[in-house]
Amino acid sequence: MSDITLYGFPASSYTWSARMAAEEKGISHDLEPIEFGSDAHKALHPFAKIPIMTHGEVTLYETAAICHYIDQTFDGASLAPASAAGQANMLQWNSAIVDYYYDWCTKRIVIQRLVVPNRGGTPDEDMIADAVPHARHCMAVADEALKSSAYLAGDEPSTADFLLTPIANYMGAVPEGETVMEGLSALADWLARMQARPSFALTAPSP
Repeated sequence: MSDITLYGFPASSYTWSARMAAEEKGISHDLEPIEFGSDAHKALHPFAKIPIMTHGEVTLYETAAICHYIDQTFDGASLAPASAAGQANMLQWNSAIVDYYYDWCTKRIVIQRLVVPNRGGTPDEDMIADAVPHARHCMAVADEALKSSAYLAGDEPSTADFLLTPIANYMGAVPEGETVMEGLSALADWLARMQARPSFALTAPSP
């Protein structure tokens, strides 16, 4: 029996982040599909998003909250810095990634470029073009931070790194990624380190 159950699908960046956190913590998880918008989905998540985690009587949504629960509940390497300042820095990054990086990079570029065509639609080229400079700014901010530490919130990976890894990885897979990430060497080195971690290989969605 697995330690936790996650509801979502492998290609979802937030589901991927939660799965990476579980692997980093050394716990097992089942990944269960869910019918979007169904009564069963809304019973687990009132806003019908993913992922959702269940562990015994505990049900949680929002990826940062799930990662925090995993970190606090199970033994293993910490997913957060030890100091108050380090933890606050991680929380700052968590918020920025959810509020800015996902919006400009994933929602407005990656989903338009990769998901919409797979569903028979046409990408919104105006939306993509408008998002590129904002996405570039986001990645440049991360690059600047990574010039002074190996990971976003210090010298060890934290929840912030697991949240950003799928977003940055997907950005590198679309044509706009060249413009968004060009010359950001600290970010590129960080992404290579994250991609080399076993948790990345164990949870990466199939092509």
